[in-house]
Amino acid sequence: MIHFVLGGARSGKSHFAEQQALLLAKKHNNNAIYVATATATDDEMSARINKHQQDRNDLFQLIESPLALCTTLSEAQSGNVYLLDCLTLWLNNVIFSQQLLQNKTIEQKAEHHLIEEIEQLIQTLDRKFSSKELDIIIVSNEIGLGVVPMGESTRLFVDYCGWLNQQVARISQQVTLLTAGLPLSLKSNNNK
Repeated sequence: MIHFVLGGARSGKSHFAEQQALLLAKKHNNNAIYVATATATDDEMSARINKHQQDRNDLFQLIESPLALCTTLSEAQSGNVYLLDCLTLWLNNVIFSQQLLQNKTIEQKAEHHLIEEIEQLIQTLDRKFSSKELDIIIVSNEIGLGVVPMGESTRLFVDYCGWLNQQVARISQQVTLLTAGLPLSLKSNNNK
């Protein structure tokens, strides 16, 4: 089962998703596996990562997967509950890796790579987690509620984040939006 958890910055989405994963793991007597996509690009991000690790307090087994997410998820084993936090950082990592490879702004070849990565991720999630045998809770930011951003690369990120979120929501059995720490069910097993 795929449970997709969306929310804005500091909406409580990660905490909610962690609690859901731990409850599900306990209910089925499974291991809780945390798939982290963050990379420590500066001191502030390092501090955020450290805080998340301390908050989890060894309740999860950790897999760090900033780019090779499809490979990581393809290797998911039944008997575990997976928490993927978060898709937004993974998308940023994919875009940034292409900027480095191109050594210039995103162009058509890099955008084609981005589309392929997203399609491969959606196929992997659908193939691996849409059954009732394997559970994953996926966290992502809902960033499309503001004004259209200035700057080509920022607009590209916002556009692809929105399209990625739509595709994940489509294949998910459950979708929850967090606002001010309060969960709102957008889609549940009963209203596919």
